Amino acid sequence: MSFELFMFLVTAAIALAGGVGMIVARNTVHSALFLLLNFFAIAVLFLLLHSPFLFAIQLTIYAGAIMVLFLFVVMLLGVESIEDRTKDRLAGQLWLSVVLTLILMVQAITITLLAEPAESQAQNTALLDQLADPALIGATLFTTYLLPFQITGVILLVGIVGVVVLHQRAHLYGPLSETEREFAEQYAAERTASGQPAEQAS
Repeated sequence: MSFELFMFLVTAAIALAGGVGMIVARNTVHSALFLLLNFFAIAVLFLLLHSPFLFAIQLTIYAGAIMVLFLFVVMLLGVESIEDRTKDRLAGQLWLSVVLTLILMVQAITITLLAEPAESQAQNTALLDQLADPALIGATLFTTYLLPFQITGVILLVGIVGVVVLHQRAHLYGPLSETEREFAEQYAAERTASGQPAEQAS
């Protein structure tokens, strides 16, 4: 077994462990840290593909800026832990996720088995050289994949704006405490008894 194959197997196992840990972790911050571990592992995989540029981008953009953004959103919402995981908020989401996972696995196995092997070592070297060329990556990103690149940026922006709006609404119109609710119910009962319309407590 070569050193590169050994490193690939170890890094792939770490990446899978990080992904699984992100999904099963009960604490949201722990989930984000597992995702950070996955990002680091993916960066090492890029380095094994002789692409130092993508390695640096993965560390600085994803493991740096994006993770800081995720943690900022988590802390802003104040959802460091999930209170109740026993309730299925979306009916059938567990089985749907299992089915989609199986479909993804079948697709990955099918693509791996049907992929045509490289004709020569020279072709592999040419592909690796293309992957390591920042100019070629930038040209491809801003020509062939310009629309997906812009859509990704818009989705991230919409997510940030949505989190801030939800946080502000929860702060201004959040649920009442038990004491406030009792007072509101008593006030509504008094207004109803006096013949005045009662205001609904949120």
